[in-house]
Amino acid sequence: MSQPWRGIFVIVVTPFTESLELDEASLRREVRFCIEAGATGLVGPANASEFPTLSDDERKRWMEIVVHEAGGQIPVVAATTSGHAIPAVELSLFAQHIGADGVMAMPPSILSPGPDGCYQYFKALSDALDIPVCVQNYAGPAGTPMSSELLARMCRELENVRYLKEETLPEPRAISRTLTAAGDACEGVFGGQGGVYMIDEWRRGAHGNMPACQSTEVHVAIWDKLTAGDEAGARTIFNQLLPLINFERMHGVATYKEVLKRRGIFNTTAGRAPGKYLDEMDLKELDAILADVEGLFTVG
Repeated sequence: MSQPWRGIFVIVVTPFTESLELDEASLRREVRFCIEAGATGLVGPANASEFPTLSDDERKRWMEIVVHEAGGQIPVVAATTSGHAIPAVELSLFAQHIGADGVMAMPPSILSPGPDGCYQYFKALSDALDIPVCVQNYAGPAGTPMSSELLARMCRELENVRYLKEETLPEPRAISRTLTAAGDACEGVFGGQGGVYMIDEWRRGAHGNMPACQSTEVHVAIWDKLTAGDEAGARTIFNQLLPLINFERMHGVATYKEVLKRRGIFNTTAGRAPGKYLDEMDLKELDAILADVEGLFTVG
């Protein structure tokens, strides 16, 4: 797709069966939900997709399902973060071959390369591909934070590095710095962190956000209000969603899956990420939060 990436590119969460195998039926249902809810792009398998717990074959199958189910309706950005440039390139070429519209990657988290190592990693991706590369700048320890100057240099010098996802803190200021440094060399900067800073990011020039997908239509509604110039209306919706965002930031993928199951999209809340679960009191708190949020859910 040749149109610039803009708006809410949701991270597709990975559904598992009770035996912790990839639940392909739920994944297809999730893609259809995201599109119906107004997402302008699909991304994954990324951090919110539990990608470190997936085998390479599972990641490839995940991508095949999402690309096929999306059917060209909206862009699919394959997340191809790997422990070295060689497997990252291999996985990215696979994504390109099956029809992904771009790839997104973080630097290898365990190796924690310095600035030159990060540059060479993304140079390898850019040189190998014919589709856009989105550089994910994620805070440690999972990420390897990169300076705005390095991100701008990659946008200027590496042909296919065209988008950035900024998730270092304070994220809105980082977006301002990166946009100032990169100028027209960057085709778009996205925020992350579940959309918690979305309004501030938009005001600073962000081109979209990449939250997990359990509240897709709500994030879309906020973004649409912002782009229509109705910041007050956007803030009203955001403030209603904020308790759920805060709960998600504490419990992460366990919350995403609980909400998706309650919405009839997932069959189970099973996950592979260690320690990610909701206890009885967590579920009671989520009940109370959703009582105020569910009115915003317009799909399904």
